Amino acid sequence: MWLDRLAGQSGSPTPSQPGSRSYSPAPRRSASGLGPYITSQQRPGLTPRSSSLSLASNDSSASSLLASSRRANGSSLKQSTTVYNGPEPVEVLNTLLGNGVDDADPADKHAVSSITPEHLELQFDFGQLSLRELALSEDVIPDGPEIYTPQQAEEYEQDKTKFEDLHRSIRACDEVLSSVEINLTSFRNDLATVSADIEHLQARSTALNIRLENRKAVEKGLGPVIEEISVSPVVVSKIAEGHIDEAWVKVLAEVDKRATAYKKTTSSPEQSKGLQDLGPLLEKLVQKAIERIRDFLVSQIKALRSPHINAQIIQQQNFLKFKDLFSFLHKHHATLADEICLAYMNTMRWYYLNQFTRYESALKKIKLHILDKTDVLGNEDTSRRGTVLSSAKIAGPPHDAFNLGRRIDLLRTTNQSALSSYLAEEDQSTHYLEVPFRNFNLALVDNATAEYTFLLSFFSPALNFSAISRHFTYIYDPTFQLGQTLTKTLTADTYDAIGILLSIRLNQHFQFELQRRKVPAVDGYINGTAMLLWPRLQFIMNAHCESVRALTVALPTRPPAKAEQAKLSAAPHVATQRFGQLVHGILALSAEAGDDEPVVTSLRRLRGEIEAFLTKYSASFGTDKRKRERFLYNNYSLILTIISDTTGKLATEEQEHFEGLKVAFQEAA
Repeated sequence: MWLDRLAGQSGSPTPSQPGSRSYSPAPRRSASGLGPYITSQQRPGLTPRSSSLSLASNDSSASSLLASSRRANGSSLKQSTTVYNGPEPVEVLNTLLGNGVDDADPADKHAVSSITPEHLELQFDFGQLSLRELALSEDVIPDGPEIYTPQQAEEYEQDKTKFEDLHRSIRACDEVLSSVEINLTSFRNDLATVSADIEHLQARSTALNIRLENRKAVEKGLGPVIEEISVSPVVVSKIAEGHIDEAWVKVLAEVDKRATAYKKTTSSPEQSKGLQDLGPLLEKLVQKAIERIRDFLVSQIKALRSPHINAQIIQQQNFLKFKDLFSFLHKHHATLADEICLAYMNTMRWYYLNQFTRYESALKKIKLHILDKTDVLGNEDTSRRGTVLSSAKIAGPPHDAFNLGRRIDLLRTTNQSALSSYLAEEDQSTHYLEVPFRNFNLALVDNATAEYTFLLSFFSPALNFSAISRHFTYIYDPTFQLGQTLTKTLTADTYDAIGILLSIRLNQHFQFELQRRKVPAVDGYINGTAMLLWPRLQFIMNAHCESVRALTVALPTRPPAKAEQAKLSAAPHVATQRFGQLVHGILALSAEAGDDEPVVTSLRRLRGEIEAFLTKYSASFGTDKRKRERFLYNNYSLILTIISDTTGKLATEEQEHFEGLKVAFQEAA
């Protein structure tokens, strides 16, 4: 503060100055606060930072401004005055010099007598001035102690304004500090209030925690009971007006839970008032849910009748996604559920029949090789010209009725997609009967699998397994009849044994696939198709046997003339080559077949007929046994060569049989 700065500007005695002197020409601070100068005192009630200066004055005008100081409000105070109460400096100087000692006051004599000669021997540097000159000099010695100069009245008047400003600044500081004190006091009171509030809140929090624990305990006991006898307004609003989506299904499950619990409690003799009030509300809510479910399912069934619609997309996205709706409907209104189910079945019955009728029409546009009764083993000109084959055939694209060729690829292909209607209508190539048979039945099996799986997923557990199977049969019965009609059309007039057997293998393949997919409801159709194919294959094999028998009967009973015998060739007969190709196809398609299949019996009958024909035909060589046996060897060797690459139990038996015949006539050949 400025008092500290004022004190710091006061001169201190030099080390060479006697310590016993009671005063000095230069002012100095006293450690005890006593001396010839009256210093400022601290104002009561204020801190040292806010202390003020109290001025002391006397009758004399010998006060001087010792040091400059800065005011508290930032204004500069150049000089500060200090009141001197001691004797005049000139008198002190004369006393020290020994002048006028007798004239001095006795009290002053006592003061001077305290100065010893040792004190006067000290060396003082007065800047080449005598002590008198130094005392009378008005110049300020630089870097030395401040020189006291008496203050004149004019100077006092000039400094009065500065001191007044300083006083006002000090008073302003007092006011600020008083305001700070008031604020601190208020803050302390506020802290006390806050502390009391915190204690009150802590007590209230403890009470609330106790009440919360009690409420949780009560809720734990009453929660299940209240849940059973209450329905949220959100649930009611969602059921009545909400959009049917996954959230609606969840709300419906909650309503079903409430309705089920209510039905259980109604049977008990003791029923609470809450359950009695809940009953009518639940009844109306269930009726509203049934109404909305009915409208939703009817709209989806109508969508299935739209043109160019994909039923499986609607089934997956709109039916299976909300399968719980039908369960709720069947549980609370079984009659309406049966009506909805019947409407769906009639719609899908019409849908599949319409789609497969269009597909059948497209498949009928595929060009097919026509194999009639002229394409049998025995339909051969009896006049033979070497190995040249001659057969009467109707006009049409070239085909081979006995060679399997690449037709077996239809069984081995990994492509399990049916030919589309558009490609079937645009196809200009000619195929065998197994091509339309495979595509139609492949599409039928895939769609039947999808429909059966959907019925199981959507209608269960509301309906049992037997009911779902009956519904599936009702839906697909016209389509199955359409498929069997197509099979009859393809096989009714044909003599293509390879094509029929290929269709049988395809039908068996479909049966295995349905077993793998666990779709037993299509077994009836598969068995019905097999019942159409096997008899037709038996009929064609019988036709081959009859044709070979007719050839045998047509042979002459007597050997021809020797001239005619010489013209006969020992090369294999054309019927033998056809038989070998036919047997090769049957064996290739029966690699995994069992011994109980009808084709085994038919093949052995045909084999016997061809052997009888070859034996009788060899008689045409007359007495030339060697040529006759060579002819038989060549025929059996050709058959064995053709079927040598087949595998399976039946193929092994046939190979062993013809191997034995070949060895029997090998020596003669």
